[in-house]
Amino acid sequence: MIATDNLHIRFKAVHAVKGVTFAVGKGESFGLVGESGSGKSTVLRALAGLNRDYTGSITLDGAPLPPDRPKGFFRRVQMVFQDPYGSLHPRHTVDRCLSEPLAIHAIADTDRRIRKVLDEVALPERFRFRFPHQLSGGQRQRVAIARALILEPEVLLLDEPTSALDVSVQAEILNLLADLRGALGLTFLLVTHNLPVVAHLCDRVAVMEDGQIVELLATDAFREGRVSHPRTKALLEAAA
Repeated sequence: MIATDNLHIRFKAVHAVKGVTFAVGKGESFGLVGESGSGKSTVLRALAGLNRDYTGSITLDGAPLPPDRPKGFFRRVQMVFQDPYGSLHPRHTVDRCLSEPLAIHAIADTDRRIRKVLDEVALPERFRFRFPHQLSGGQRQRVAIARALILEPEVLLLDEPTSALDVSVQAEILNLLADLRGALGLTFLLVTHNLPVVAHLCDRVAVMEDGQIVELLATDAFREGRVSHPRTKALLEAAA
C-alpha cells in the first residue's frame, strides 16, 4: 500500500536516512522503531510529504509519488502527530478542527461526517464545540485521530501517538487505534521507541540505527526475543 525504495535524506552535512527500503501491505500495521536520532521520524515526514528533499522513491498503492504531493494524496494518507497539545490550534473548537479539512477538499455533508467521526473515536457530541484547553490529553489525541479520519483515508502515519500521554491513557488510545484499523480497513505505519506499543499494534517491525534499517522481522519474533542484530537486542534489553 505504501513503500519506499532506496530512500536517502540529507540535512546539509548530516546523512539522516541512508537507503531505507520497505513495503507495507494493504491493511497491515508496520512499525519503525529505534532510538532518538535513528531516522525513523524523518522517514515518516518524507512519506507524509512534509519533507520533499529526498532521493529514492516513495509509492502509494504501486503508483510513484512526487516530492510535491498532489492534493488528492491527502485524501488517502493522513498523519497523527506525537503531541496532542501542540497539534491542535488552541483557539479553534473541535468542530472547526474537524470541518477545516472538509472545507479544504470541498467535501459536503459536514455535519454528518463530524458526528460520525466523533462516534468512531468514542467522543460524545457535547465535545464538539469545546476548545483544546477544555479537554484532557487523551481526549485531545482522540480529536487528532478524528481529524485524520475525517477525510476517510486509507493510510494513517502515526508518529509516537501515545508517548505524550499518561500511561493510564496510552492503552485506551492503542485499543482505539486497533479497533479503527479493523473496522475501517486502515493501513498503519507507526513510528515509536516504545516496544510494548509495537507488540500491541504491529504485524511487522523494522529496526533502525544510524539512518538504516538493520533488521526486519515479524512482531511475534520481536516479542519472543528471536532477533539477530545487536541494536535490536539492545532495544529489547532496555525495555525489559
